[in-house]
Amino acid sequence: MSFTIVEEAPARLNRSELAVPGSSTKFLQKAAESAADVVFLDLEDAVAPDDKPQARKNIVEALNDLDWSGKMVSVRINGLDTHYCYRDVIEVVEGAGDKLDLIMIPKAGTAADIYAIDMLVTQIETAKGFTNRIGFEMIIETALGMQNVGEIAAASPRNESLHFGVADYAASTKARTTNIGGPNKDYYVLTDPLENGERESYWGDMWHYPITQMVVAARANGLQKGPDQAESYARKKRHDEQVGAHETERRVAFRDDIDPDKEPEPVAAAADQQGAKCPQGRPDRRCRSRRGWIPEHHDHGRQGVRNEAVHRQQMGDPALR
Repeated sequence: MSFTIVEEAPARLNRSELAVPGSSTKFLQKAAESAADVVFLDLEDAVAPDDKPQARKNIVEALNDLDWSGKMVSVRINGLDTHYCYRDVIEVVEGAGDKLDLIMIPKAGTAADIYAIDMLVTQIETAKGFTNRIGFEMIIETALGMQNVGEIAAASPRNESLHFGVADYAASTKARTTNIGGPNKDYYVLTDPLENGERESYWGDMWHYPITQMVVAARANGLQKGPDQAESYARKKRHDEQVGAHETERRVAFRDDIDPDKEPEPVAAAADQQGAKCPQGRPDRRCRSRRGWIPEHHDHGRQGVRNEAVHRQQMGDPALR
């Protein structure tokens, strides 16, 4: 073993994660009443530009007034390349930072991005006298972010997890994809010639490299590797047929983003059936908060950015029901 000791990030129960647009007070109320382990309140892709100022106010009010006990709450801010980002951090953390567990940083590209948000959050926590420390979860969804994923993972003691934003990553790398996070039939290998001279083809995993890179960066820095991108049960079944049940279990063992009009109990139940382990040796549902227990397949999933897929879910696209 190395003389360098890696400090583990706080473990959090994350069998199911509910994505909620901050612009919808109805969905915020439903999220607080849901059985999801984690709720992330979105200020980014799920909120139209003109609605972002009101969405911040809605989130602050919801964090202060609703009962979020029994679940972790995260807020996804806008990217650092937008003029919404700093207002997201200042208004939400100043208004309800003592009620917030995590900040989700989208399109993390360099360690400096994390440093910038850390500086703002630290100053606000100090000025307001908060006793809790807000953690960070970073979405890697660009070629730049993947190139610097190790530095990003080590950029702040607040860092807790990495998540794979496969849709925007595919766009950033100009990958040939036909569906979000799924396989591509043109990404294959050929066998040696058979007795009849023909060669069979086997689909490859075009996401294996980025997922592996992120797992290594996360584990080397004591972080968690987030669960998979949102996929409906219908899409999961189709995925089973395409890449096999084992690969689907590795990737989609736990649906991450759930439609606010649907309940997450089936997801949690499925996770329980597959088994779970508690880092502190207490495998019960009360082992939550910053000492939560984690499904054993949690390490192998990948978390996608919840932009197009989640927006389509929230808008009622029947294809994602």
